[in-house]
Amino acid sequence: MKRTGYAVPSALRNADRQDSLTWKPLRFLTLYRLVLAALLVLLFFLLPGARNLGSDNPWLYAVVSLGYFLFALVVGFSTRLRRPGFQLQVLLQITVDILAIVLLMYASGGLDSGLGILLVLAVIAGAMLMPGRMAFFFAAVATLALMAEFAYRYLTYAGLDSSQFTRVGLLGITLFTAASLAWLLAKRIRESEALAEQRGVDLANLARLNEYIVQRLQSGIVVVDHRERIRLINDAAWVMLQIPTEARPESLAALSPELAAALRTWQQNPGREPEVFQPPRSEAVLQPRFTRLGSGTDAATLIYLEDTALMAQQAQQMKLAALGRLTASIAHEIRNPLGAISHADQLLGESPNLGDADRRLVEIIASHADRVNGIVENVLQLSRRGTTQPQRLLLADWLNEFVDDMINYQNLDSDTVTVDIDPVDLQIEFDPGQLNQLVCNLIQNALNHGSRSGQTLEVKLVGRIAESGAPCLDVIDNGPGIDSEALGSIFEPFFTTSANGTGLGLYLARELAEINRARLNYIEREEGGSCFRITFARVD
Repeated sequence: MKRTGYAVPSALRNADRQDSLTWKPLRFLTLYRLVLAALLVLLFFLLPGARNLGSDNPWLYAVVSLGYFLFALVVGFSTRLRRPGFQLQVLLQITVDILAIVLLMYASGGLDSGLGILLVLAVIAGAMLMPGRMAFFFAAVATLALMAEFAYRYLTYAGLDSSQFTRVGLLGITLFTAASLAWLLAKRIRESEALAEQRGVDLANLARLNEYIVQRLQSGIVVVDHRERIRLINDAAWVMLQIPTEARPESLAALSPELAAALRTWQQNPGREPEVFQPPRSEAVLQPRFTRLGSGTDAATLIYLEDTALMAQQAQQMKLAALGRLTASIAHEIRNPLGAISHADQLLGESPNLGDADRRLVEIIASHADRVNGIVENVLQLSRRGTTQPQRLLLADWLNEFVDDMINYQNLDSDTVTVDIDPVDLQIEFDPGQLNQLVCNLIQNALNHGSRSGQTLEVKLVGRIAESGAPCLDVIDNGPGIDSEALGSIFEPFFTTSANGTGLGLYLARELAEINRARLNYIEREEGGSCFRITFARVD
């Protein structure tokens, strides 16, 4: 459903126009000619003497009618093949029509045979297919042929009244009048078709532009008719509802029973705020909105779907902007006096006259000054992240490189942190710098709080596909785990169970996850230890 443009190709447009204004009418003309030639042959051979056909020269009529029928068959195939070109075919076909009809008139008694009306039809067809001067050219050829036929008849047959020249002249005038009217009609038709074509192109462009916009909205869009049959669904709604690619649901109930139930509830009480719901195959929580398109009972309904995580992300960005202004004040109001306190404490600690008790007080001052400085640094770190720049990453390669750097930097054993990714080509979308900070915070939290006496700490990074189809990463340690009473507060800012902790590590980690459309949760393990799970947004 994705579109990268909405212009109708000019080559296809010109081809359609050429077909509608040229070859298609010409095919109808060849069909008319074939039927006419067949009738002229059948009437002559099956009904001798019918309307005096071939009365003056039966042999000539038979030869011309049969030849005309064969010609109609041949040009029928050539028109289908479009060989030779259009103008040459029209010129040849109309000229042969005129000559054949005039010869058949001569063989059947001239104007009295009634075949002259066929000349009018041939001239009109030529004028419609080749307007302009060629329209009057066909009229002139037909008129000259009529005059030549009558002149030859007048010279070779005795008893012809010269006053019949008047009938020939009137028929010639009729031919030119028909050509003029056909030319004007063809001109109007072409102008109307050109205008209709332009309107069609505009409408097609507008439809594609609307589709382009709808498909690229971050909000999910679903349009259903009064019978809850799906008329439109964009890619965002498809992803939000976690519909399989191969599925083609036709009704709203087949697409999402929860959404169908919410629509019926809204129809019964339009003033009630729709409740959020969670699709069974997704971890996203969706907020629906309904709008009726029209006022009748058969009006369609427009459904908006908003991911509450995205709305929370936008609120989070506003909160972080305010936090950035706050941290600027913290840096000025706290760090400067804190630096003075640390400097004074260092000078005081160098005094040779301090007793053991006083030195203990100096150490307490230094320890708590460092802790306050760590808090300020973490809060500043929140506001310095800048704009998120997500990239598509191969999780296994990224983690292996990250673990190597961390082991070397912190001088850890090679078995302390291990990586297990299945499938190995698992991909995620995340800001690399913020992912580094997030995983580093989780591992550092495990190193600080996961140690057990007499047991070597091990941290496993396990990547896989969750049941919802989204990629996830588990950071698992074999430490004592987290007390059940503290589980509800571990992601709150400044909450810590350590006397030396700032309480901002896990809070910062969750903020980093949410700003990248991911989720960070703590998973309790029956076998002990801690497990923090990062559920990433689907790559699609």
